[in-house]
Amino acid sequence: MAKVILFDLDGTLLPMDTEAFVRNYIKELAPRVAHIVEPEIFVKALWAGTEAMMKSTDEEKTNEQVFEATFLSLVDVEKEEIWPALDEFYEKVFPSFSHLCEPTPIARQVVEEAVKQGYKVAVATNPVFPKAAIYHRLNWAGIDDLPFELVTVYEESIFTKPHGQYYKYITDKMGVAPEDCIMVGNDKQEDMVAGKLGMKTFLVEGYVIDRGEPQYPVDDQGTLEELYEKLKNKEGLFKEAVNTHQ
Repeated sequence: MAKVILFDLDGTLLPMDTEAFVRNYIKELAPRVAHIVEPEIFVKALWAGTEAMMKSTDEEKTNEQVFEATFLSLVDVEKEEIWPALDEFYEKVFPSFSHLCEPTPIARQVVEEAVKQGYKVAVATNPVFPKAAIYHRLNWAGIDDLPFELVTVYEESIFTKPHGQYYKYITDKMGVAPEDCIMVGNDKQEDMVAGKLGMKTFLVEGYVIDRGEPQYPVDDQGTLEELYEKLKNKEGLFKEAVNTHQ
């Protein structure tokens, strides 16, 4: 019986075109630090740091530490020179990107219904963004005040999707077995890979990301509205309701 539901954020609880969002984010960020690092060098270092996080299997370093080491090795500045500008960007400019998303009230209804039925809930978003950026997006989705037991952010997390260790990190933190979990997401590779660990998977339609390979089995799928109805009516993966937190 499932006890935990892990929710992806971008394209799942927060409908958006993730690629378009990231393009806009970088386009806006690079000029903000141009007085410190030339935009072209900054963007290359940003992508290199992100790639390093995506590849890392070092369980001794957080994603932030992995990013920082790679990024700073490619720009000729000290952390103290550029990090305050980045922090200010995430606090003051990043919130203005909300127009690139299509928030829906059904996202909150889904999470509230899960909590009502006794499921533990967590936000399993790929932790390649700082906490500030992720919590702004939770706010846009209208779910930042809900009782998530865990939100994966790059300051605290080790590993990223699609590594199996990322999902293992979550289950270890929450004190549950993978078999107790349902992973809800829109990415056929990064989210559905959770099935390899023994989790059940639900693919949210609307902004599905599919790179072609590898393909993983999907246990159920549908729109957010259909997910809500299945959850509410205890159908499919949600057939056996959880009445109390365990």
